[in-house]
Amino acid sequence: MMKRTVFGLMLTLVAVSSQAKVRLPHIICDNMVLQQQTEARLWGWAKAGKEVKVTASWDGKTVSTKADANGKWLVKVQTPTASYTPYSITFDDGDGKVTIQNVLAGEVWVCAGQSNMEMPLKGFGQCPVENFNQLVMEAQNPNGVRSVKIPSIMRATPQEDADCSWKECTPQNVIEFSATGYFFARLVNKALGIPVGLIEANKGGSRVESWLTKENLQRYTDDPTDSLEIVKRWPQWDYHRSLLWGNGTFNPILNYTVKGILFYQGCSNVGDPGNQYSERLKLLVEQWRSQFGLGEIPFYFVEIAPYWYDDDNGVSGALLREQQFRASQIIPNSGLVCTNDCVYPYEREQIHPTQKQKVGERLAFLALNEQYGMKSIIARSPSFKELTVKNDTVFVHFNDEFGGLNRFEGIEGFEIAGADQVYHKAEARHFWRPGGDKWDEALIVFSPEVKKPVAIRYCFHNFQIGNLGNMGGLPLFPFAAKCE
Repeated sequence: MMKRTVFGLMLTLVAVSSQAKVRLPHIICDNMVLQQQTEARLWGWAKAGKEVKVTASWDGKTVSTKADANGKWLVKVQTPTASYTPYSITFDDGDGKVTIQNVLAGEVWVCAGQSNMEMPLKGFGQCPVENFNQLVMEAQNPNGVRSVKIPSIMRATPQEDADCSWKECTPQNVIEFSATGYFFARLVNKALGIPVGLIEANKGGSRVESWLTKENLQRYTDDPTDSLEIVKRWPQWDYHRSLLWGNGTFNPILNYTVKGILFYQGCSNVGDPGNQYSERLKLLVEQWRSQFGLGEIPFYFVEIAPYWYDDDNGVSGALLREQQFRASQIIPNSGLVCTNDCVYPYEREQIHPTQKQKVGERLAFLALNEQYGMKSIIARSPSFKELTVKNDTVFVHFNDEFGGLNRFEGIEGFEIAGADQVYHKAEARHFWRPGGDKWDEALIVFSPEVKKPVAIRYCFHNFQIGNLGNMGGLPLFPFAAKCE
């Protein structure tokens, strides 16, 4: 009987001892990618007051801290230059060591937004990603791109941890990676020759308000912040709910040290009035930058693609795109990817277009040009600059042509209207005229049916695909302008 008692006591002590080991959040685990050449944050839990020592294999140095009254601790470690060398990190609180393996130093980006960012390489039901089989066969570099997917869950209060793990890029794993995120990371990896880590924290159908904090919602919106009231407002469409997704899906990553944020969202905010969307997106970016505490990290986001929204000729989607463009002008260190050419004509009712490679690579163009010094890459789409009217013709000038436009003939997508405000399909041609030491270049737009144009627009419908771009092949942003 005594032996059984002693043995039982030993088992109890072993259990207590194992439970007393330093505990890490799930995101700090084997195969993780740390942001290179920075003070990366590592954190977790231990007994209150316990000293926690953290030792990294790349330099053998140990940093230590004490767990606070709630058992929380956080340290910063100086990370090495990016490489494919696998490292380990050991955490020791005196009650047992925890070591994570196969850690790489590289570039870490967050993939945020709704379903077009969440959409995996394997696609959704009835929503394929173009060239799927070829992409799977090519995913043979486990150290090139790695990803961790934060489960999409709702919580009434901010969560500190999420059940997740880092995955290497293999044919088996890559099919679950965000397609947009993967194409971004694959190109950055190829261009720089270093590992890229993706943190996927997104939710299909979510609105921009889904990610705002309780404080920001109360101060700047009329959205409810009590969880029961939130459920009442969106009883069927839980993905529209405010606050809860940010608490459950985004909050767990805020201690992680990242390079920047990629964002693809907006469809669920179509129909928002006035400048509401652009102002709330700006608010969200300010919130995330403050929460990460890493300064004005880059924020690159994606224009919503052409989609019918129950009416091809309606403009509710076009107005949201206009708001996204406005947001790109008022959010510092940001960039917007145009997607006007990223759908096929047969995808008018497809909210998840198949051409995710263009989207991800255009995000990569922005990062490579503006964050990694590859200035020869054309990263910005052309946009409307100014116009003049002479007789019945509109002369249009654009920003970010980078030497010119991509076609001379067959330009599609322009419309002009006269005093009756009725738009007619317009013809567009190049125009050159000697102007001092340089040539004055413009696009002339006209229609036989419109005398004295008062307004012009380009692809300003829910679903309309244009074909005009700049010297880098990047498409012209849809726009609407008055001829004043």
